[in-house]
Amino acid sequence: NETGLPFTKSENYFSLMASHDRLANIMSKLKILACSLFKISNDIKILSSGPRAGIYELIIPKNEPGSSIMPGKVNPTQCESLSMICSQIMGFEYAVSIANCSGTLQMNEYKPLIAFNILTSIKLLSEAIDNFRIKLIDGLMPNFKSIETNLNNSLMLITALVPEIGYEKSAEIANLAFNESLNLKEATLKLGYLDETKYDEIMNIEKMI
Repeated sequence: NETGLPFTKSENYFSLMASHDRLANIMSKLKILACSLFKISNDIKILSSGPRAGIYELIIPKNEPGSSIMPGKVNPTQCESLSMICSQIMGFEYAVSIANCSGTLQMNEYKPLIAFNILTSIKLLSEAIDNFRIKLIDGLMPNFKSIETNLNNSLMLITALVPEIGYEKSAEIANLAFNESLNLKEATLKLGYLDETKYDEIMNIEKMI
């Protein structure tokens, strides 16, 4: 054994020649990794959208001069690059699945395609993850000002008041806050359903985590 790797013989030669389930399983795991990375990149892209027409709770590094269409705009190019690579991996996995089930009786002659897609996927994902970490994650910063503004203006927190004042009054507060551009605290005090002390006690964000 020149490689030092723990290679073993198959317990069923016929099964090994007829199908490549183990290789397909490896490719499936690579696809699952790609799915997770795709979601991470997409979430960062959404949370960094802005600065004025988006959420802008994350500040991404400025890796390029900016958009060729909009001067000064910071494009989430690292997120887009990673999501495209992940999309490619998902396509590779589908091709491997087709190849694995395309064998004829005791022979599956599609191993070259399977091997190419697995090795290419490993290379693409390895390079993409390193690039994503170096050029985005290491320089990613929270925008505390936007986070605080979005938190204070969120109508979602109204659910915390339901156990105290009931669904109907909570809905009334949320509707008033939305229609009159108030935050929940202002709307609650305006309707007189809770005093400020009680509201602050219920809406303690640290207790909700």
